[in-house]
Amino acid sequence: MSNQNLREAEGLLMEIHDPSQGPVLPRDGQRNVLITSALPYVNNVPHLGNIIGSTLSADVFARYSRTLNIPTLYICGTDEYGTATETKALEEGVTPMELCTKFHKLHTEIYEWFEIGFDKWGRTSTEEHTKITQDVYKKLHDNGLFRLETADQTYCEDDKLFLADRFVEGTCPQCGYDDARGDQCDKCSLTFSSPTSLINPRCKRNKSHTVSVRPSTHACVRLDLLQPRLEEWMQKARVKGRWGTNAVITEKGEIVEPRMLGEGLRPSAVTRDLKWGVEVPKVGDEEENKAMEGKVIYVWFDAPIGYPSITATYTNQWERWWKNPDNVELYQFMGKDNVYFHTVLFPAMLIGTGEHWTMLHNISSTQYLNYEDTKFSKSRNVGVFGNNAQQTGQPPSVWRYYLLSQRPENSDSSFLWSKFIAANNNELLANLGNFVNRVVKFVNAKYESKVSGPTGFAGGEVTVEASPSTPAAQLDADFVNDINTRLAEYREQMDDTKLRSGLATAMALSARGNQYLQDNSLDNALFANQPERCGQVLLNAINLIYLLSVVFHPFMPTTSEGILRQLNAPARSLPTKFSIDILPGHSLGKAEYLFKKIENVNGEQEKKWQKQFGGDSVVADQVTPAGPNGHPEGGAVPKSADVLAAENKKVQHEARKLQIAKDKKAAAAAAEKNKSPEERELETKVEAQGKLVAAIKKGTAEGDADKELAVAKSLKGELADLRKKLKETSISL
Repeated sequence: MSNQNLREAEGLLMEIHDPSQGPVLPRDGQRNVLITSALPYVNNVPHLGNIIGSTLSADVFARYSRTLNIPTLYICGTDEYGTATETKALEEGVTPMELCTKFHKLHTEIYEWFEIGFDKWGRTSTEEHTKITQDVYKKLHDNGLFRLETADQTYCEDDKLFLADRFVEGTCPQCGYDDARGDQCDKCSLTFSSPTSLINPRCKRNKSHTVSVRPSTHACVRLDLLQPRLEEWMQKARVKGRWGTNAVITEKGEIVEPRMLGEGLRPSAVTRDLKWGVEVPKVGDEEENKAMEGKVIYVWFDAPIGYPSITATYTNQWERWWKNPDNVELYQFMGKDNVYFHTVLFPAMLIGTGEHWTMLHNISSTQYLNYEDTKFSKSRNVGVFGNNAQQTGQPPSVWRYYLLSQRPENSDSSFLWSKFIAANNNELLANLGNFVNRVVKFVNAKYESKVSGPTGFAGGEVTVEASPSTPAAQLDADFVNDINTRLAEYREQMDDTKLRSGLATAMALSARGNQYLQDNSLDNALFANQPERCGQVLLNAINLIYLLSVVFHPFMPTTSEGILRQLNAPARSLPTKFSIDILPGHSLGKAEYLFKKIENVNGEQEKKWQKQFGGDSVVADQVTPAGPNGHPEGGAVPKSADVLAAENKKVQHEARKLQIAKDKKAAAAAAEKNKSPEERELETKVEAQGKLVAAIKKGTAEGDADKELAVAKSLKGELADLRKKLKETSISL
């Protein structure tokens, strides 16, 4: 649609990169932003907690950076190596690469639906990844930062492989709990340096397998030697990047990571006895090469290197991003359980190479997002997973908005269907949707879609009168001052990666627009009786909508596109002050509804979704492929119709079980009622004699245990004979 009349100013519009013109590259002498989100592990379907914790949050910040016309690169991909992948592939009877390809595709589809716009979405099973990982390893070795250590490890004789901690369980040596994990006992919290500490360790994947203990030699990176340099870097980086409190260090510089306290970091093994992974490279030492033969590099060593290696698959000029600390700021997004690896292990590795790497500038970590009254669980399939969201029929914008409004920035938060529905109906629809629709509809109807105002008006930043001379001027002054105040808050919050607060401020900007219309009584009477004032109110309102299109772009890109379509305007950059950029004479598009109401009469829709996506109680046994011991660690979640059908069968089965139990209870009650006095007397004697034997054995009563046990057996014999006699009498009758 043409008939546009927009203010012309340098930097007014958002610079949108054209991929056909080559890769996004940093510009020397100015700020450039490099963004990563924690690489999702490949053998799981990501749930909403994973999505908000890393990929969605990083996407929002990347989009925000682009609204500032800052060269921005957002990198992510699937983390594909390691024990879990190798073991799961073994279970499914496929190669690890086949498994990874299957789940990489599934992840890709989920993130595309959520409108997460990576500049490069890759994977770690590439030649580039192997090359860069091995290069980092060799540089650390050249700098004397490895030592070999030999230790006993658990080994599965049936599968012919060493078992990682997570695939071993056994009896806790401290409390005797029989299901202690290979690294910790969940009952008494005792931690183990090795699964060999367990009594009778067994293979968690198949308990019938034979587990033995074998020695194995591994290369350990000297984190102990790197800790002083690491802490020096950390203290500088947290100030420069304005880190908030996280799992490793507080905003005051107090280190809280237990592994860095006391005796400090110790050498950490970075090789594993696996086949699926980056092969340990030759290092020029024949004895060491022989010891490392057949081993691969630990997944937590190679996974962070996936960031530069995936960038290398995007552009052969990847070092302009990753070895350019003077011009590039690195922002990394993740859940709190990944903070150690991104603030300690990965930076230590980069420091140890002695090269000029782009180091972490700001880390944005989240707490946990819970589901209803429980926790999301990959192993038990509790909660809504990424491929469930679209089954609700609600668009990605609503999902993005609600998840970001609940982003667990300072404490755990919960996904609640009641709040999801309220967020759509009471916030998006009633606030943002209502404001945009009301204004555009009014201009469509009363002004033939033409923006009103004086001819030749040049627009620009709005100057507020120091002492407004009229009530209308006062309303405009208050409006502009409030918008500017909230806009400054929004920019500050987003710069500090406080995305949840930024979204709340964006909604406050929209709410201020609704208030402005209310204060000025925008209606047919204003149009008829005060046409000039009506035109001014609409001009301000339309330009606030233009501002909202860029403010909401990071959070809801499709909604932003819908706003721009109604405004008939190109995407603009984020301003610092409220300005008039859509000028009088500009033609608007037709009004559209940005959001649709979710009908929830008597909570019916809420209950339906709770039932449909109820976690284990509904789908746990039906998810394929299954993980260890039948637990669904990923795979395709079944269709809701299949789930409900299966649930109905389950209900019927439970009803039958309940009826059988009732029948048994009734039969037992009838039998008790028909007992003879002699039978009851013998039962009482048997019970009393049994208690006496038990007390003697415990030492709480005196007597000969064997003698009293013989009496107990004699009484039981009498009781059995009596019951037999009574039964025969009953049959003969």
